[in-house]
Amino acid sequence: MIIGIDVGISTTKIVGINEKGEVVSPIRIKATDPVTSLYGAFGKYLFDTNTKLSDVEQVMITGVGAAYIDSPIYGLPTNKAQEFLADGLGARYETDLDRMLVVSMGTGTSIVQCDGDDIHHIGGIGLGGGTLMGLSRVMLKTDDIKQIVKLAMEGDIQNIDVLIGDISPNPLPNLPKTATASLFGNARSNATREDIALGIITTVLQTIGSSCILASLNTGIKEYVLIGNLTLLPQCKEVLPSMEKLYNVHFIIPKYSEFCTAIGAALCFKR
Repeated sequence: MIIGIDVGISTTKIVGINEKGEVVSPIRIKATDPVTSLYGAFGKYLFDTNTKLSDVEQVMITGVGAAYIDSPIYGLPTNKAQEFLADGLGARYETDLDRMLVVSMGTGTSIVQCDGDDIHHIGGIGLGGGTLMGLSRVMLKTDDIKQIVKLAMEGDIQNIDVLIGDISPNPLPNLPKTATASLFGNARSNATREDIALGIITTVLQTIGSSCILASLNTGIKEYVLIGNLTLLPQCKEVLPSMEKLYNVHFIIPKYSEFCTAIGAALCFKR
């Protein structure tokens, strides 16, 4: 078994890759600090999967929290994987694509370009889950993601965003009347919490989607593989398809989207 661990500041994701190359029982653990989170995740993983320490050939760690780990985990062979390489390898494992942009939607958003074995970080934006949480704390007085998502499901985006149809009686070239002209441009001081919640989520997802499209200009790449916790938002299924139609691109959310970096960390050892 090769263990891949993506260590965040408060959340750790862990997966195993068996000798057949199959992903085994991915889990996620939250804690107050990365070291506690990592050891808690590892211990729970061993217990839940009935895995012995002697069954583990190698531990590969990555993520911002990996900087806090400088010794072998439980005495096992331990090494660090470069995070952007892990993003690319994990996404390639999950999709079987060779040419794509891998978009890691975490606290912020990073973009990795993959062209065969050429996997490299090309940039990113300081907008992601951290933005969603921060704006929700200020505007909705909560950072409970389940509550935010529930509110958003009852929201009306026309009460928050300016659409092309709001400023033009006819569609513009290549822009239908339902396309967004201005995020939050139609918001009122008495907007409902439901509308605001949907506006925040839509702003984050649309901005990330637009950054993918701009980052891929002149590359010929039309496939964007989204990984990270934000891929679990149900609004992804509403916001992203409309952008696909508008720009003739394809957003892909793989089965283990939130664990792709941990999968890629384990694959770094095999590589």
